[in-house]
Amino acid sequence: MGSIHTFMAGVNDYPSEIAPPLKGCVNDVTEAHRLVSARTAGGAQVRTVLDGAATVAAVEDGIRTFLGAAGPGDTALFWFSGHGTQQVATGADLLIEATGFNQALLCADGPLPDKRLGALLDAVAARGAHVVAVLDCCYSGGASRDDLPEGLTARLAPPRPEWVVPGGREVAPPAGPARHVLLAASRLDELSYEGYYGGRRHGAFTYALLSAVRAAGPDATYRQLLSAADARVQRSGGRQRPVLYPQTPGGAADLPFLGGAVAEAAGEHLLRCAAHGWEVDCGTGHGLRDGEGAEGTEFGVVGSQGAVPGAVVRARSVRADRTLVEPVGWAPDPERVYPVSLTALATPPATVSVDDGHASGLLRAALSSPLLRVVDRPEEYGDLHFRVEVRGDSARVLGRDGTDFVEPLPFTADGDARRVGDCLAHLARWHQLRDLTSRPSVLDNLVQVEVVPWDAADGRPLVPDGSGDLVCSYAPQGTPGPREPWVSIRLHNRSPHRTLWCVLLDLTDRYAADPALYPGHFIGPGRTGHALDGDPVQLSLPEGRAAVPGAECRDWLKLIVAEGELSTAPFRLRAWDPDGDGSREATVDPAGVVRFDAPGGTREAGPVTGGAPGRWATRTIALRTVVPPTGRGA
Repeated sequence: MGSIHTFMAGVNDYPSEIAPPLKGCVNDVTEAHRLVSARTAGGAQVRTVLDGAATVAAVEDGIRTFLGAAGPGDTALFWFSGHGTQQVATGADLLIEATGFNQALLCADGPLPDKRLGALLDAVAARGAHVVAVLDCCYSGGASRDDLPEGLTARLAPPRPEWVVPGGREVAPPAGPARHVLLAASRLDELSYEGYYGGRRHGAFTYALLSAVRAAGPDATYRQLLSAADARVQRSGGRQRPVLYPQTPGGAADLPFLGGAVAEAAGEHLLRCAAHGWEVDCGTGHGLRDGEGAEGTEFGVVGSQGAVPGAVVRARSVRADRTLVEPVGWAPDPERVYPVSLTALATPPATVSVDDGHASGLLRAALSSPLLRVVDRPEEYGDLHFRVEVRGDSARVLGRDGTDFVEPLPFTADGDARRVGDCLAHLARWHQLRDLTSRPSVLDNLVQVEVVPWDAADGRPLVPDGSGDLVCSYAPQGTPGPREPWVSIRLHNRSPHRTLWCVLLDLTDRYAADPALYPGHFIGPGRTGHALDGDPVQLSLPEGRAAVPGAECRDWLKLIVAEGELSTAPFRLRAWDPDGDGSREATVDPAGVVRFDAPGGTREAGPVTGGAPGRWATRTIALRTVVPPTGRGA
């Protein structure tokens, strides 16, 4: 493993003649610096420039000299959080700018064009270093944040007449294709946003990406992290779509993040008796919830280890680097250290804001679910936040940016507040399942999920596009055979010696979750399991959604891998139906906790046996089924 060279720039305090100020960019850089340092145990070389120090010259010099010192085997990371801008393209630039605009990130004193930035980064890569850029600004997808509802701010700076945004001809890129990896907050024609997340101002993309990295194992690739971050961004409404470049499968985008640099190999967490009592070496820095409700998190001892079968400890205080715990029904030996894994995970409640005073009172009375918390200020908004807008005789459930989660609900009768509350709890539960992520585990990436077109002669699986989605297309009208895409889905256990229990959930964009594809089986070392016992899986638009050109639907395949059998009851959720009793979730833990041991729980084939399941891991595969525009096929 070579050295990690990291250069970061964040600008909140723009001069008034340049751009309006922002509030989350310095926080972005501070948290990114903290994460890189923690991940590498302080081994990364990090330089930051903030606010007025982040000039065009300083950023260019930081890339050219500081990152340029990285050589073969090293990793060079450039991170920018601030405004983005664009200007009408002219001349030769029109040949490569299909949007008609040149994009640029906005430093403290003016724009740094995307093409110039890309050439600078590629020049570093030409020396043999692995180069990655993370850009959280508007129009960042072309580079290699106007006030909105609910405290969101666009990281956009309109161009000024005196700015000349050249096409980057001053820096000649190395011959051949671009050599750096780009993780961008949005497409080249989209805005990027910042808002309150976890009580602090952050860019939506930065917050999502850092959360994804913290939750991921050491070998998580840029493509996997981009897909996870995109899913988290969409929870806030979905206006911006993060971008990965290059998209080519098997290239730099499929390398491990920062070359897989971590402080130590991922493995079990450890339970030990320390100065403040029993503690586990896992805390908020690893993605655990703190504060009220955190006591729902539990750890189970892996193996017998001299403990009683199924022995667990329960969280009493979650700190940054560790969790203080209490043994439940057993007395561990204070002279021993026990390997443990998460068996119950307390997740933070989704937050809800209501813009009508009368409705707020009714909803507060109706929202009794531990999955929800009503808040009044943007600073209190959670990672997942819903806005309820009551107008006339209807209520809309919206994301931060005004995107509808569901069709408007009636709000006239006494029971309507309860219906809205049921909807919010259902949505929160669905997102809790979709975004469920294990902490780094020795089981990470041991089971590979492959989606293969049924008629693929070569049997090659689909690969994700630049947004991290697998795309399956309807056949054109008139094509012989079924129009809907058919696929086979297989789960391959790549471990040479572990037999692993797997379940594959299908989470749909109608807010349903079901393990019917692969309802839970053991897969032996080197063996392959097949969804629906090898029968084809038909992908189609849901009932009521016309299969017209441009129509699409989304599914998320959630793989859960464990060393022991789990109950699948907590993973079942019917599609949201405002008029059907079946949409009322009855299996939610009363503390709003996702459980993985479920002692005494049941499944269709009988009771779950064997105590705690040991270690577990998750992976999410985003799947998009589309009806192509007229004249285009699969």
